[in-house]
Amino acid sequence: MDPVKTQIDPPAPIPANTDRSGQNVAYPAVNGNPIGKIIKKLSIIIPAYNEEKTIGYILDKINDVTLVRGIEKELIIVNDCSKDGTAHAIQEYSTLHPELNIRYLEHEVNKGKGAAIHTGIAHATGDYLLVQDADLEYDPDEYNTLLKPIINGFADVVYGSRFMGGSPHRILFFWHSIGNWMLTMLSNMFTNLNLTDMETCYKMFRTDIIQRIPLQEKRFGFEPEVTVKLSQIPGVRIYEVGISYYGRTFSEGKKIGWKDGVRAVWCIVKYGMFGKKLVLAPELTRTVKQEATV
Repeated sequence: MDPVKTQIDPPAPIPANTDRSGQNVAYPAVNGNPIGKIIKKLSIIIPAYNEEKTIGYILDKINDVTLVRGIEKELIIVNDCSKDGTAHAIQEYSTLHPELNIRYLEHEVNKGKGAAIHTGIAHATGDYLLVQDADLEYDPDEYNTLLKPIINGFADVVYGSRFMGGSPHRILFFWHSIGNWMLTMLSNMFTNLNLTDMETCYKMFRTDIIQRIPLQEKRFGFEPEVTVKLSQIPGVRIYEVGISYYGRTFSEGKKIGWKDGVRAVWCIVKYGMFGKKLVLAPELTRTVKQEATV
């Protein structure tokens, strides 16, 4: 039996640089510099596991956000076999808010956050997509901040950094912060990027890029794996913007632990040293290089 339940088969994704007729929709260049890109839809992937207490609040915040330039929102909620009332809360919210474009998917067994993200990526139909945790640590009001370097024509991928800029951050866990810094530095050594927050949840991807990268990590190893593999695509344009962060304590439901940190180190080394041959597709490389030089 298919581990993912859905009532609608997703249409084939449309490359971000074309409209439905196949015509290029990038804004014209001025003095050789792109001045913007038309984006019709943003897919928001929400992996959820035992989040009945917060899922309604985060959906309210997403519903309240108006994206710049009239960009449409597609919500893809992946319930990773929650044991509480998460499924009921999502279905009730969807019934009460028919104006939201919500697609609800389920795993029949718990597979991990990374696996839920993989499912969401496979079903995304937006020009770009991002991951939104079902808790309240990340603020959907900042979607437009993440979109800015994309709609201005400069970025294929945007990371939201919790450690740069002047946005508010909850003060928590010194050693957790040190761990994040060390993982980011180790990742940068293997990727030759200068990120400040590799482990951030807020990553906005061009859909046609992320859907064609083979991803394997089923839990929190998604973050280092996708970062390493993105860095191996010639011409990919990665930007970083400052975001706020309203972190949770473990008593409030935070799930990541030290074992996930050890796994992240292994993923950085594994994919950084041995994963290059798994990533690049010639047609994808050509597309990225062409757009980078528009």
